[in-house]
Amino acid sequence: MVTSTRTDAMTSSVGSTPPARSAHPWWALTVLAFAQFLVILDASIVNIALPSVGAALQLDTSALTWVVTAYVLPFGGLLLLGGRLADRFGHRRVFLVGVTGFAAASLLAGLAPSGGMLLAARALQGGFAALLAPAALALLTLLFPDGAARGKALGVWGAVAGMGSAAGVLLGGVLTASFGWPSVFFVNVPIGIAVVLVLPRLLSRDPRTSGQRIDLAGAVTATLGLAAAVAALSEGGVLGWTHPIVIALAAGAVVLLAAFVLVERRVAHPLLPFGFFRNRDAAAGNLVMLLVGGSTVALFFALSVYLLEVLGLDALSAGLSQLPLALALVAVAGGIPAVVARAGLRPTLTGALVLLAVGVVWFALAGRSGLVTGFILPSVVIGVALGATFVTATQLAVRGVGEAESGLASGLVNTSQQIGGALGLAVLGGIAAAQTASLVASGSAPADATAGGFQLLFLGVAALAVAGAGVTVLLRARR
Repeated sequence: MVTSTRTDAMTSSVGSTPPARSAHPWWALTVLAFAQFLVILDASIVNIALPSVGAALQLDTSALTWVVTAYVLPFGGLLLLGGRLADRFGHRRVFLVGVTGFAAASLLAGLAPSGGMLLAARALQGGFAALLAPAALALLTLLFPDGAARGKALGVWGAVAGMGSAAGVLLGGVLTASFGWPSVFFVNVPIGIAVVLVLPRLLSRDPRTSGQRIDLAGAVTATLGLAAAVAALSEGGVLGWTHPIVIALAAGAVVLLAAFVLVERRVAHPLLPFGFFRNRDAAAGNLVMLLVGGSTVALFFALSVYLLEVLGLDALSAGLSQLPLALALVAVAGGIPAVVARAGLRPTLTGALVLLAVGVVWFALAGRSGLVTGFILPSVVIGVALGATFVTATQLAVRGVGEAESGLASGLVNTSQQIGGALGLAVLGGIAAAQTASLVASGSAPADATAGGFQLLFLGVAALAVAGAGVTVLLRARR
């Protein structure tokens, strides 16, 4: 009964026109996109800097993995709560708190004199990013309520999201080689300050909220359950899937998420009303984003290692080699709304996912045939596909969502991407590691063994893309 009421309220709000939040919505979108770029960038920019971080702070390989994990855990675990906090306390307010905290945590990370302080700063970055990201996307949906303008805005948003993933390798290599590892964190600080100073001039204050209570029991069980799930997936590939810590984390995740479902069915104002998923577009968009998240995180992780260990490039060259992919992604994402207007949203998303699979299979089969034909050309195809995929999957996930649920929808699509990323990296990374170890045991050279392992990973990425295309076709909106 509660769910039905919430769903009816959501449906009724879809047809209403929210008050204008900005006299300059496109400038406001630019500022929001800069902040979102930092959030996505920070999940990958540190990868190439890790060897330098380890040498400077005397961290071994297992400790270095936590430089990434310490960011991902609070980010993935708190996104759903962050979206609901934005709905409750105001999207602009929560966004500005997130940006301020993210910039301050980045400064602490760059100044960290020890591994412990760096990990603490990374955890703070992830926590504030979980406030920033859903609030930013919710503000976009309010600035552009519907129609062609929203499609163009989401085109920009998708380009920024994809560019952040691709640019992590590029900027990480350039900054580390030129200014040292702290620069990959310091780069966030001036951008964060600029966002905090400029956005209040472009965006009106939040309207008064209803004062609805936050579902604390749901927030605790969801946050801890998602964090445990991400930790189990992240550590499974490192410690082994039968390690007691991994088993305990997985069991804890199952228990906590089951408790979350029970809580949500009983409380008056649930953190995640399950009636939300009656919106087939939102359900399909989140499933696709789960699969796309698994594809892209595993893909960009593999590309970083492949460039360094198989092709033998240095950090700067490895970063610059990602430029064609990033440029293709940005160029295509801006034109995708026009394609959607002609072909339709779901056909465009399906085609983009199929093209992504084609590009990744090309890359897998090319091997070490040369930097141009074996890496750059398939990278351009992948960039085109990712640009189209990020735009259309995000657009599908927020289609038909009212103002009162905009933070929830934004937090959910970001959560899907993060959980998918952890799952894809854990499973596909584990497959690649097992194949590499098998080839080494059979006498292959280390570089050849690594290339063989990553060939399976790339084929797995292609399989996830095909699965996403299947979801897009099969999970149709009710008529």
